[in-house]
Amino acid sequence: MGMQEIDVRRLMEKLGRSGVTVLLKIDEERMAKGGEPWTLLMSGPGVGGLEYIRAESSSLGDCLEQGFAQLRTCPGDWDWLTEIA
Repeated sequence: MGMQEIDVRRLMEKLGRSGVTVLLKIDEERMAKGGEPWTLLMSGPGVGGLEYIRAESSSLGDCLEQGFAQLRTCPGDWDWLTEIA
């Protein structure tokens, strides 16, 4: 997903309405060490039978895409995720 600009408010609202609780974090310590500072954690009824979905990456776009790839395997209509980019 080539995310150049994303409407975070719209994304979070749609995920929330779809039964997904979202935590998105950037860690300055990992960033300073050249690690993967972005973490995405999703839970709730929208993730189906999974306890949670977790993704980590060095870029926000990659982190979201990793998490969304996992979310698309859950029951429900997740086609709208491709429209967010």
